[in-house]
Amino acid sequence: MPIADSTYAPPPWLDGGHRQTLYASLVRRVDLEYDRRERLDTPDDDFLDLDWARAGASPSDRAVVLTHGLEGSAGRGYMRGMAQAFVRRGWDACALNLRGCSGTPNRQVATYHSGKTDDLALVVDHVLDQGYTSVALIGFSLGGNLTLKYLGERGSQVDDRIRGAVALSTPVDLDASADRIDRWSNWHYVQYFLRSLRHKMRVKAEQHPARVSAAPLGNIRSLREFDDAYTAPLHGFDGAADYYRRASSKPSLSALAVPTLLLNAANDPFLPPSCYPHSIARPHDQLVLEVPRSGGHVGFVSFNDSGEYWSERRAASFLSPS
Repeated sequence: MPIADSTYAPPPWLDGGHRQTLYASLVRRVDLEYDRRERLDTPDDDFLDLDWARAGASPSDRAVVLTHGLEGSAGRGYMRGMAQAFVRRGWDACALNLRGCSGTPNRQVATYHSGKTDDLALVVDHVLDQGYTSVALIGFSLGGNLTLKYLGERGSQVDDRIRGAVALSTPVDLDASADRIDRWSNWHYVQYFLRSLRHKMRVKAEQHPARVSAAPLGNIRSLREFDDAYTAPLHGFDGAADYYRRASSKPSLSALAVPTLLLNAANDPFLPPSCYPHSIARPHDQLVLEVPRSGGHVGFVSFNDSGEYWSERRAASFLSPS
């Protein structure tokens, strides 16, 4: 498909990657409250918490599955905002909290990572089992990589009830993205993520003292170092480089078999040039790459009476073109 021309224009005083990123993360408030939380058991004696928002008193025939980013949750503004936008348009929304991200530590040593598509597959199958005739997938950042990798792994064998997907601010090349986010200009973001990740590893060390040690935490200064010390070995990878190579969604983009929008802002402070896969998208009959000149990382701020951000309207128009 051709590279999409973007209509997004930021508010003049937010025309910058960092401004967009920080405003959306720290200032935005969304008044949506989920209707209920459902706990889904996993085959390895763990669990996933799903937060549901229904479009009406009775279930819709359409549902959207939302997956958040690194150290996010269903409660983040971007998740609530997207859920609200789709509920308004008649979709039920299922917001996945990745392992350990719902407010309750998960049981197993393994938590979540950028390529752990088996948990997303379990959730998608569970949603399909509810009787929906149309299901769409939306992922943000790490969750976008998961969404793309899940669909790419299945290729033409994907369930025909999955009608489309949107991935926003997605690091499809994890190795290059790790280098980009660990730059000095992103120091404040890295510290935010590491603060949360360190806390979780201390909890893991208490849960599983024979498998996890908190000792390396004091020497970790970057996300790559954290992934090398914890994410990779706890999930069966041979170091961070092996994890990034095997978990990146970029190699599987060519296999996408449902209409998919990859929405990455040109000024996203987390994304290097390799995360804008023009050469893959141009000849692709299912993948649409859209690169607004602004938007930051999971930003795309806009002001209107509905309170919807531009990215939410764009995702809804892509998945419900009629």
